[in-house]
Amino acid sequence: MGSWILKLLLPILVLVLLTHHGDSSSIIRHLPGFEGPLPFELETGYVGVGEEENHQMFYYFIKSERNPEEDPLLVWLTGGPPCSSFSGLVFENGPISFKVEAYNGTIPSLVSTTYSWTKVANIIYLDQPVGVGFSYSRNPLAELPSDTGEVKLIHEFIRKWLDKHPEYFSNPFYVSGNSYSGKVIPAIVQEISNGNYICCKPQINLQGYVLGNPVTNLDVDINARVPFAHGMALIPDELYESMKKTCGGKYFDADPLNTECLKLVEEFKQCVSRIYDELILQSNCDQTSPDCYSYRYTLSEYWANNESVRRALKVVKGTKAKWERCNWNVHINQDIKSSIPYHMNNSIKGYRSLILSGDHDMTIPFLATQDWIRSLNFSVTEKWRPWMIHDRVAGYTKTYANKMTFATVKGGGHTLEYKPEESSIMFKSWISGQPL
Repeated sequence: MGSWILKLLLPILVLVLLTHHGDSSSIIRHLPGFEGPLPFELETGYVGVGEEENHQMFYYFIKSERNPEEDPLLVWLTGGPPCSSFSGLVFENGPISFKVEAYNGTIPSLVSTTYSWTKVANIIYLDQPVGVGFSYSRNPLAELPSDTGEVKLIHEFIRKWLDKHPEYFSNPFYVSGNSYSGKVIPAIVQEISNGNYICCKPQINLQGYVLGNPVTNLDVDINARVPFAHGMALIPDELYESMKKTCGGKYFDADPLNTECLKLVEEFKQCVSRIYDELILQSNCDQTSPDCYSYRYTLSEYWANNESVRRALKVVKGTKAKWERCNWNVHINQDIKSSIPYHMNNSIKGYRSLILSGDHDMTIPFLATQDWIRSLNFSVTEKWRPWMIHDRVAGYTKTYANKMTFATVKGGGHTLEYKPEESSIMFKSWISGQPL
């Protein structure tokens, strides 16, 4: 009798082992540093992707606080490229954030936010590429990640995650993120769209994408810093006119023989050297000082490297020696030169998009973003106008015939964290189909 029971149970045991090998998740009800039970539903876990599922991608999934069965499902990709999605969760659009105070050796405190996008959407915050955040590879000799390789792995992650959470297959699906993810997100949208036409696979209910201060073509994006700095009165007219005349629009990729241009670029760098590129209203400062804006990033590293935190998040022991918000040791082959062709293909297929820019970001200036949007050559359906919050101008917006909405956030920086309330109101209006 033992023999036939074993035969009966063997396929089930194999299935359990395979599932555990490639995909594991846990419901988290408490987090160190947060007082009391979490006021939202959090799941963390790994999904195995790539050859033999060697890449284990870590994610944080937060259910919508409104109607998770019907609200949109987003996957959020933080840029860098090697920055953890946890950065998006606690600094940009998630339901908790760090209480900014001097570190005293105990676990940094977490507090609830009022601006979370999870008020109206389900969000998967994904650590990618592998090696970033708590994601890891079982193969230490894995090849260098690439933009195009990540597109395929993230698509695989999304499909496998949905296979494990089939109740979300019918929810409207959006790919979202900021900064460097602007290179890969339009390609991921195209990849998912193409995958929906493959026989016998459940269709992902893809509706569009959201990008904040996105890298699109890095050469163009970076060169836009000079006219942006001039428009913001960070450099004098004389320097700007000389740079235009001498450099011909190529400032940071100037001809090395053009010594006059190189000299002017150095003068430019001196003018802006004390300015924090990501928010020009701030100055460069020591991140380890509590008075510095970016000190909160240091708090995240104290928190995520605490053993009790790793236990709470169900991080596999021994897979991450030191957690860093941005792991600059992870290099990526940037083989997508420009994401403009993907924007064009997605526009032709009718996907919606929201492109937002903090207008005080010098890292990826709004001028560059406006430039590539114009290059798509779609007609304007709603002219440039202010969008308002309580009779106050929160930014400016413009809508195009390809269902693309461009909007600035007044006083905003490189990521949502500098104006989270305004960014949240903008997102909630757009995702519900309402005009800004």
